[in-house]
Amino acid sequence: MKFWYSAILAVCLTTCAQAQQPSWQKMQMPTAAEVASRWNDPPAAYGPEPYYSLGGAVDDAVISRDLDKLKALGFEAVTVQAGRGMPYPYLSDGYFKLFRTFVEEAKKRGMGVWIVDDIGYPSGFAGGKFTELKPELRMQALVSAQTIPVAAGNVVKQTATPATVAAIAVNRDDQSTQNVPIEGGAINWKAPAGNWQVLVIEHQFRTSPTRSGTNPTGAKDASQSLEDYLDPAATQQYLAFTHEQYKKAVGDEFGKTILGFRGDEPDYSIRGIPWTPALFDRFQQVKGYDVRPYVGSFFAPKMSEAQKRAKADYWDVFAAMFRDGFFKVQGDWCAANHLEYQVHLNHEEAEMQAARSEGDFFGDMRYVQVPGIDAIWHQIWTDTISDFPRLASSVSHVYGKPRAFTETFAAYRPAPDLQQARYILNEQFVRGVNLVEVMSIPSSSSGPRPLRAFMADPGFPALMQYTRRMSYLMSMGRPTASVALYLPTSSLWLNDAAADRQFVSTERFLSEHQIDFDIVDENALAKELVAGKGTLETRSGNRFRTVILPGPVVLSQTAVTRLHTFANGGGHVVFLGTAPSLISGRTYLDARTSSAADFSWATVVGAELPPTPTPPAQPPAKAPEPQVVPPEILEAITKAAGTPDLKLDAPDTGLRYMRRRWKDADVYLFFNESDRPSSHKVTLMAQGKRTEVWDPQTGKVQSLASARRGDTLQIELPLAAYGAEVVVVR
Repeated sequence: MKFWYSAILAVCLTTCAQAQQPSWQKMQMPTAAEVASRWNDPPAAYGPEPYYSLGGAVDDAVISRDLDKLKALGFEAVTVQAGRGMPYPYLSDGYFKLFRTFVEEAKKRGMGVWIVDDIGYPSGFAGGKFTELKPELRMQALVSAQTIPVAAGNVVKQTATPATVAAIAVNRDDQSTQNVPIEGGAINWKAPAGNWQVLVIEHQFRTSPTRSGTNPTGAKDASQSLEDYLDPAATQQYLAFTHEQYKKAVGDEFGKTILGFRGDEPDYSIRGIPWTPALFDRFQQVKGYDVRPYVGSFFAPKMSEAQKRAKADYWDVFAAMFRDGFFKVQGDWCAANHLEYQVHLNHEEAEMQAARSEGDFFGDMRYVQVPGIDAIWHQIWTDTISDFPRLASSVSHVYGKPRAFTETFAAYRPAPDLQQARYILNEQFVRGVNLVEVMSIPSSSSGPRPLRAFMADPGFPALMQYTRRMSYLMSMGRPTASVALYLPTSSLWLNDAAADRQFVSTERFLSEHQIDFDIVDENALAKELVAGKGTLETRSGNRFRTVILPGPVVLSQTAVTRLHTFANGGGHVVFLGTAPSLISGRTYLDARTSSAADFSWATVVGAELPPTPTPPAQPPAKAPEPQVVPPEILEAITKAAGTPDLKLDAPDTGLRYMRRRWKDADVYLFFNESDRPSSHKVTLMAQGKRTEVWDPQTGKVQSLASARRGDTLQIELPLAAYGAEVVVVR
């Protein structure tokens, strides 16, 4: 009886929690009429919001003046961060009294509030409190702490420190290595023939540099350490320092005026390899072997195949610990408090770097309610190829999250004008980003502060109105992409730069050929996507019928088995360049070599796409050269993708689109990324008959002439240079 009572109580509590969840936190499937009735004045939760610094001699008058200015600029929400020089110490009673005033003034104006979770970046140092109060919970790393030259025949003999975890000898003549034993707390090794140096590996407290508003120098340095991201206890302490204090001060506005917490760039930008005291034991549990004999080789200039694979296993365990120790703890806390957690990582546009400093983008974002990216310097411009915003939107689609956000504009040099700002936003909207944070606006505590030129433009409030409506439109309903593109993270852990290049080039190919797609990771393929007959379905409800894998060197047996079943049911699997040469089980170390028979059920295209150019450091620069597509790739992917959502009367690599489904309508966002006008007859695979143009700038809905031909609908689509259009087929 007690068991049944507990079970019923648990169901009731879950149901009540879901009932209390605000609509903007959930996937919604409205009718076109319902969207039309709300889109002129969407709720504040759909932004956009400026990144506002609550710094200097700020008081009630400054808060009122600044919120009025932000409202006049077209913002209905605000992301607020404690800044330098406040009249009260960060996280003090005086600070929270001031913050309470800020929230109350925002509420009066109907504005939502996102709380930046630290007084600077990256997130996780709590304004210096880990260094000051909890030094044992600071970030740690494995580092090469000592280099000892040793000639042939000589002996290295010394006591190992308690922090020593490994030692390795490197022959500088041929870069060969030998493990140096540590026995009885001492190193005792005689060098054979060669020119040797011994590297002594230790765990040490090391931190990514932090820029803190409480740092007296204002420098970005290591004086205030980040928490140990891999230790859930450290993140719980972080929440106690920060989030729990906000809850005491303004918790009555959680899920109402306060929309959630905003994190910034957590990563391991360190000299060394991420480490935590529990890592070796956790590695043994997950992988079934002791990694310590391999650790020294991770610091060697050249590794054997086995050493490379062991390092990939290490990165796999690190990535999972980062996910569960940092991101999941915060996502769970926010969900329990009727809030959302939004965060972006570092250098999302460079996945080789991200895989080393952050582990796994999909894993990190798995428990984050609003996954994000940043476009703050020159990752997106008219002279770049930039599909990386799809990382954030794809995580949202795979895991059933309604929104993905961007921090944008912060460090653009030169700053964009209004037209360029619109381009940067549309480039992200058409790739599924639907919540915009504009970086940044400081407080006027030291007098009126000049805005950046494009924000001071008289047309900027209208651009924010456009952004607000577009964010709302593109948050409604569900995605419809039926093509999945595999992100080869495990291959990146094996330092496979070729897989990274092919992934980026395939993104470009699909975008330029109007093939709507989502990115998926190994975990999604192996277990998260719901398998049907020839389909793999996301939690958002879109079903993949085609999976494209751009030359990964390794794939798990679980993913291979699922893909094989998917293909046998009628799905299409395409490997570009080559099929995986390794198939892993529990470990990468023991991965087996694959054979042609392992992938006889898939299409393997031997050709490769040319590399996509990296963004230039600063504009202006010429537009990228057209992508040269081997005909066998075009043929294979076109065949595998099946009947397209749309067809153009003529090829156009400048046209991008994304489609969403409402309850009774299909919604198409078109964007011309070219500096030349375009005009096309577009054939849509849409069932409706009533075709409309929805203008996010004016809020008007107008009929659009269309002609039905069987299962398709044909429209005329003229687009100005860098022009965008929303077409709704009811």
